[in-house]
Amino acid sequence: MNQAFFRRLADIAAETLRPYWGQQLAVELKEDASPVTEADRAVERALRAQITQAYPAHGLWGEEYGPERPDAEWVWVLDPIDGTKSFIAGVPLFTTLIGLLHEGRPVQGAIIQPVLGQFLYGDGTGAWFNNKPVRVRQCMRLEEAVLLTTDENHIEQHYGSAAFTQLRRRVRLFRTWGDAYGYLLVATGRADIMLDAEMHPWDVLPLIPVVTGAGGMITSWYGGDAPQGPGCVAAAPTLHAEVLGILRAATT
Repeated sequence: MNQAFFRRLADIAAETLRPYWGQQLAVELKEDASPVTEADRAVERALRAQITQAYPAHGLWGEEYGPERPDAEWVWVLDPIDGTKSFIAGVPLFTTLIGLLHEGRPVQGAIIQPVLGQFLYGDGTGAWFNNKPVRVRQCMRLEEAVLLTTDENHIEQHYGSAAFTQLRRRVRLFRTWGDAYGYLLVATGRADIMLDAEMHPWDVLPLIPVVTGAGGMITSWYGGDAPQGPGCVAAAPTLHAEVLGILRAATT
């Protein structure tokens, strides 16, 4: 699959989503208490239709409509709006995530911010932001780093507060510019560390080819395979091992 088809999917996602942006939408809560709107569902339907038309033998796995042909050689992973809470609030830190698996392994991915017109694509060997190559920033010291997370409370609920507090106090700047947009910032060299306490497959699988393509590292909270969890840590290689060391050292 080439970058052009991912770009076509990004355009479809943006065209579908923009009429909903800034509107008062009905919000439902799913079983896990996460919000969903008609915009989430409309974007996933549009992406599924385009992929099925172009590649009818490929599988699909989306957050809102579940798996279809999940055992296919090629499977597309879709998160139509990653950061629905931001989307509902009118904050443009949400994204659309599109990933492609080959025999279960993530090989291509894209992070799309449809309102700002941002398109970040990666294939594990390179990454391009609006068609320009990007790399993670080679930050050498935690004291110079920018640390991001989606929700500090989630970290405390899952792992306690000690490790994250220690990490937060070491870095130069800490912000909650989170959800997948935080990984976009790391991959484009504008932040250095992004953490999430809990990730679903559709949250993390599209990110892996992007972060690694930009020269970064992405693992679970304790350094294992990112899709297996728990949690997720993305950082420049110069910092990743030190971040994991801090997270492992304290769990209370």
